[in-house]
Amino acid sequence: MWIYGRRPVLEAIREGRARQVVLARGVEQRLVRELEALGVPFEWTSRVELAELLGTTRHQGIAARVEGIAFADPEAPFRRAEARGELPLLVLLDGITDPQNYGAVIRSAEALGAHGVVSEERRSAPLSPAVVKASAGAAARIPLVRVKNLPRYIEALKARGVWVYGLAGESGRSLEDADYQRPLALVIGSEGKGMRRLVRERCDELLAIPLKGRTPSLNASVAAGIALYRAQQGRGAL
Repeated sequence: MWIYGRRPVLEAIREGRARQVVLARGVEQRLVRELEALGVPFEWTSRVELAELLGTTRHQGIAARVEGIAFADPEAPFRRAEARGELPLLVLLDGITDPQNYGAVIRSAEALGAHGVVSEERRSAPLSPAVVKASAGAAARIPLVRVKNLPRYIEALKARGVWVYGLAGESGRSLEDADYQRPLALVIGSEGKGMRRLVRERCDELLAIPLKGRTPSLNASVAAGIALYRAQQGRGAL
């Protein structure tokens, strides 16, 4: 897999995952000096050739070939929580098909201490270089799980004692009112339609983020970040 963008590539280099690094001629010298300081060999190419290789012009003049990021098995988030001595905290994505949103949710989830991000095979953005870039490298540092059927997966979570909160703007119950001292999964629906009916019906509670302005809703990744922060705050972790 090729990844691109300054932060994801430098993260991959520091973590020893970069197998080949390519720079576009004309990139800022500060980036060249960073690579030289890391002792990493790199190749030069043109911006046009790099864009053709990656299929995008949003590469910031740098790319790296890395081993593909694989999806984790469904138990990986629970092993991570147990290893940290923490109550499980998962993010479930229902219909997040935009790579930028998917990557941004992954970034927030890893930064705020969630144990895994779960999405459905048929209703999610693929785990692409665009997602890795949007995650700022976090996609390689948190278990990403892909399941066949999200409603059934939620039922399985509930059977093992995980409480499921779905974010729904029309709910009369606020994030501030919820109990976070329990194994927990937060469900984030698509920006256009929200959660599907079958997903919504399987949530233990629906929670809303109180909004003060005239804008009726938040970007999915922003909503996920706010909910994760409140959950960790409710656990005394922040």
